[in-house]
Amino acid sequence: MAESYEMNPVSRITIGTLGEPGNRTFFLQGVQGLDSFAVVIEKEQALALASAIDELLSDLEERFELPPPRPDRVSPRDLEMQLPVEGRFRAAQMGLGYDESSGLIMLAVQEMVPSEDEEPSVVRFWATRDQMAAMGNHARLITQQGRPICPLCGQPMDPEGHFCPRQNGHTHE
Repeated sequence: MAESYEMNPVSRITIGTLGEPGNRTFFLQGVQGLDSFAVVIEKEQALALASAIDELLSDLEERFELPPPRPDRVSPRDLEMQLPVEGRFRAAQMGLGYDESSGLIMLAVQEMVPSEDEEPSVVRFWATRDQMAAMGNHARLITQQGRPICPLCGQPMDPEGHFCPRQNGHTHE
């Protein structure tokens, strides 16, 4: 059953992972007081969100003549996930918006549903520009902590070995 959730405003918002590199689950988590709401996202969604946040913040600075956000005002502790983490749903798509009257950025996350006949749930996280900038920076950092990337094919390399289709059976020195 589709539901709509609002966290306006969040006291914390972050992206984090649980599990070992190669087998990690990415989460987007918002905290408001004692309430926490987490959504399962893909690594690529975390990177795309970080880029979209940068783009929106740049646009807001230009359009509204705002000073640049100060992600350094967000405590590193506020970028840690609050445990326990339970993903309420898997994200299908995300969108950003800005409310000029409150100065808050809204991040809407829509649930992935198995069929077009089902209505997806949606959660909206409302955060400051500083919080969003810090989360975007943190998302890039988190995504870089995974498995090393093969310089030839661009695929992640496992500790026990890697089959690289670009090597064509030859080792690369």
